This record gives sequence, C-alpha cells and structure tokens, in this order.
Amino acid sequence: MAQNSKLTLEALAIGSLPHTNLESAMELVKKDFDKIPFWPQLSKINKNEDMIFQFLENMPSFFIDENTGKSYLETESDKFFEDMEQFFADYEEIIHCFPCESEGDRLRWKDCEKILDKYAISYSCTFPEFIKIVKDTKPAFAKGQIVGPFTLATTLVDKTGKCAFYDETLKEIIIKTLTLKALWQIKEIKCANPDTTPIIFIDEPSISQLGTSAYITISNDEVKNMIKEISDLVKANGALSAIHCCGKCDWRVPIEAGVDIINFDAYTFAQNLSLFSSDLKCYLEQGRKIAWGIVPTLRPDSLEKTNLNEMISVFEKAVKYLTKKGIDEKIIIENSIITPSCGAGALSEELAQKAMDLTKQLSENLKERRVAVPPAT
Repeated sequence: MAQNSKLTLEALAIGSLPHTNLESAMELVKKDFDKIPFWPQLSKINKNEDMIFQFLENMPSFFIDENTGKSYLETESDKFFEDMEQFFADYEEIIHCFPCESEGDRLRWKDCEKILDKYAISYSCTFPEFIKIVKDTKPAFAKGQIVGPFTLATTLVDKTGKCAFYDETLKEIIIKTLTLKALWQIKEIKCANPDTTPIIFIDEPSISQLGTSAYITISNDEVKNMIKEISDLVKANGALSAIHCCGKCDWRVPIEAGVDIINFDAYTFAQNLSLFSSDLKCYLEQGRKIAWGIVPTLRPDSLEKTNLNEMISVFEKAVKYLTKKGIDEKIIIENSIITPSCGAGALSEELAQKAMDLTKQLSENLKERRVAVPPAT
C-alpha cells in the first residue's frame, strides 16, 4: 500500500454528470480531476448510461423485448442455457489469463483479449475519451466503476417478479458479469498506460437498506461475500477496490470484504461512520482509505449556498468524530481522499460544475495545510 500515499487528500469524482455535451463533460474531468481522471455516466445524452443498465450488456438471462423495448430476465429458454454455458467457459478462460501487468502478460493476453472484449462497456460515450486521457497524461491513478452486485441483484427481477438475489444461478451470473466488467476496465487502463493504477468503484447504494424490513432475510455475510469476490479479483489484478454508498450502512460489511477504499456521504452521515471506529482504526492502520463525500451533491439547496470555508469546516468536523473515538488524526489524514457526496447527474450543469470545482479546491487547500507531501504525479 506504500504507493497509495500518493492518494492522500486527492480529489476523486463519483459517477454521473448532468452534461448533454460530451466535450464539455470531459473538459471538466480534465480540469478538476487531472490527478485521478474518471469516466462519467451521461444519462442525459443516452439513457443506456444509467448505472444499472450500463452493466447488463451480454449478461446471460438478460433480454430486451424487441416489440416493447422492455428488459427482463429469462432463465427457462434454450438461449439462456446456451448463453450461460458459453459465459462460464469465457469467465474461466479470462480468470486464467489474468493478471495483465507486465509486457509478457500483455502479449499472453492476445490469446483471450477478444473474449474479455465481449463483456466491454459499450454503453458509454465517455469511456473512450477517458482512455485517451489516461494514454496522454499517464496519471498515477484512474477511476472506473461498476454497479454493486447486491444493488443489481436486488433491482433485477424475472418475468414472475422474483428478485434475482433469491435465484442462486442469477446471483452467480451477476457477480461474475460485474467482475468481467471490472477486469475489462483494468485491462483497458493498463493498456493505455501500464504505470497507472486503476481504482474500481463498486457502487452499492442498496447496502444502506440491509437490516430493514425490505431485506430482513438477507444476512450481512451474504452481501459481504458478493462484494469480496469481486474486490479480491480486482486487487489480484493490479487495481484498488473501492465501495460507494451514500446512505447510512453497516460499514463492517465492506471493511470485512477487504475493499481498499470506502466512500460515503460525509456531509450528512459523518457521525454514523464513527459508530464503527474500532473497525476503522484497524482499517486505516493497514493503509486503507476513507473517501470523504464532503461536497453535498445530494442537497442542491445546500450546494448552491456553500463555499470552500464551509467545506473545510465540514471535513474538520467529520475527522473529529473519529479522533474523539481514539483514532490518530495523522493516520486519518494520511488515508483520506476528498469526493462529492454522490454523483452529480441530477444537478444542473452549473451546480455540477460548482461541486466539482469545490472538490478540487478543498483537496488542494487541505493538502497545502495538512500534509507536507509532494503532489501526486
């Protein structure tokens, strides 16, 4: 984790932007997130860039009715069984081929690169532009993302309305599909610049509902194991794994799943995070990170009124919740990253611009005042 000291108080973005123009969206990425570029989801340009739909391409059992345009899961047709057999064969071959870190690995990758490309993310107009940025600027880190397996498995239903989570075959397919989407991004980033470390975010808003009546029969261990399977393969292949949840949740789930970075809405829920201080202390001592969602993208009214000084105050208060629980402030700061509280896709372009600018300004201010380390290259 030594190289990850370069992440200290760096600015990182989360998911979506509201832009209707690709060029202006990517200019914002280059301006405010030059140290850790990301590929934003632009669902106002194309509805297929929705965070759920974007990752369903070529998943066995997922079909779109040609007449109605509605999507559904089908597990009884001959096509499903044919697709599933091929899918698991592809998965095993791809997993056998990874990692792709050295020149020799990349040459070996030519044998199964085409297989992984079957599971590419083509429902994104920003990803090719993002890869160009990585190739041209050679950043130390670059951020990709997938929807979380628990969120996806509890969102999708079959024709009868049964939740995919409760079908073991569908659940397995979902986990492995998302793993392939993550590995494809790692491959693309590494091929653009072998020295860039990918950070793969697992967007899991639904884990905030664990323990509620909606998911009373689902255990934390079940969800932890789903996340862990993806996270372990992400980390085994030269990337960092991260999880984003913008609500209250039991943070022991992602911590025990072994993710490298936890990201949350620190503007609203900083005190909630401190409830898990004993787990966080060990987590931070291992060099793992908290990505503080300080800039309130989920609260447009607050965002419109706020300024840099207030954002500094929110961050300092959030840190104090942990220091009061006995966690060393130096360790917290060294392992902190600055983000918006969530994606900005629901905001106006003007407010999204303000949120991204504030995220960068807060990062730069905190680095200048709180740590004496050279900037990331």
